[in-house]
Amino acid sequence: MNDQNTALIRSFYDAFARRDPDAMERCYHPDVTFGDPVFQDLEGRARVMGMWRMLLGRDGDIKVTVRDVAARDHDGAAHWTARYAFGKTARQVVNEVDALFRFEDGLIIRHHDEFDFKHWSKMALGRPVGLFFGWTPMFRATIRGRAMRSLEEFIDAR
Repeated sequence: MNDQNTALIRSFYDAFARRDPDAMERCYHPDVTFGDPVFQDLEGRARVMGMWRMLLGRDGDIKVTVRDVAARDHDGAAHWTARYAFGKTARQVVNEVDALFRFEDGLIIRHHDEFDFKHWSKMALGRPVGLFFGWTPMFRATIRGRAMRSLEEFIDAR
C-alpha cells in the first residue's frame, strides 16, 4: 500500500463530492489521460478537466461517494457511486463506477472509469430507448458523439 497515493485518490473524490473542480485538477498530472465508456480517450489536463467542469455544471444535484480505495506505488483503484438526475429526462441515475489509476510525480497521470453502459442507459433514458438500444454499438456511438460535441462546445465557450 502507498498511503500518499491512497490519500491522493481520496482527495480527488472528496473534491468531486464538494463540487470543487479546482481541487480535483490539482490531483491530476499535466499530461493526464482519461477514459470511460462515454468519453473514451481524453488527453491533457485541460480536456479532462473540461469534461469534469461540464459534468459538474450540468448536474446540480450530483452526489458522489467513494469506497474501496487502494493504491500502490504506481497504480491504484477505487469504486465510486454517482447519484443524479439525468439531463432532459430528469430520470434518477445511480451509476456504480470502478476506477483505475496510474501515478507519476505524485499525481494521477491515467484515470480510467468503467461502468455498465447498458444498465446506465436503462436508468438514464428509460424504456424503450435505454432498454432496447442501450447495448447496441450504434447507440453507444451516438451517445459518445453527442458527449464529445458537448465537450468541444463547452471548451470552446470558455
